[in-house]
Amino acid sequence: MLELACGPGGVGLAARLVGPTGQVVVSDVAAEMTAIAAARAAALGLTNVHPLTLDLDDLDQPDQSYDMVLCREGLQFALDPARAVAEIRRVLRPGGRMALAVWRPRARNPWLAVVLDTVTAQLGTAVPPPGVPGPFALDDPDRLGRLLTGAGLADVVVDQVPVPLHDDSFDAWLTRTTALAGPLAKRLAGLPDPARQALLARLQEAVRPYHTPTGLHFPGLSLVATGRRT
Repeated sequence: MLELACGPGGVGLAARLVGPTGQVVVSDVAAEMTAIAAARAAALGLTNVHPLTLDLDDLDQPDQSYDMVLCREGLQFALDPARAVAEIRRVLRPGGRMALAVWRPRARNPWLAVVLDTVTAQLGTAVPPPGVPGPFALDDPDRLGRLLTGAGLADVVVDQVPVPLHDDSFDAWLTRTTALAGPLAKRLAGLPDPARQALLARLQEAVRPYHTPTGLHFPGLSLVATGRRT
């Protein structure tokens, strides 16, 4: 099994699901991420997890080398999603399956949209910039389905899945959300203190509708797509 865009370790750490003889490759374009994923796997006693640095747009792996490919919330950041899906099909064995998740529209995921909208308003420039693949670049289920069928995958199914987010505090939510976008986190950290304090005040006001007695609770919605190589 190959996990793409694994970050610090996600679904690939469910390595026991592949059985005693199965092997799992956790990969990301950032070597620092795969190192963290490998360390977490080792801490869990998983000896069948192997890290690789791989680019979604150009997988440096042999043809037909995997039984399954997984990609959770990574394909939307590919520079060429069609090429990335074609690469996924290429490395799948006949009968092999792929599964991926991406986020639905910005308006349906306020846990992240609030940050992007507030930072855009505060800085006066769009985040992410126009033309740059962003977290909601593949929010259309029809387009996502066409990407998979266009790459030659069969039995394509695209489902909507609720993914609500709960954090105990404003600080916990902000740390988690900005960590998902490294460049954004660096940009916020580089703001002068008055500008940063003004931004925090805006964000605290923006998340007020999502406060509950137990913390912040946001609705969320993802697309989960599956397909098979014939």
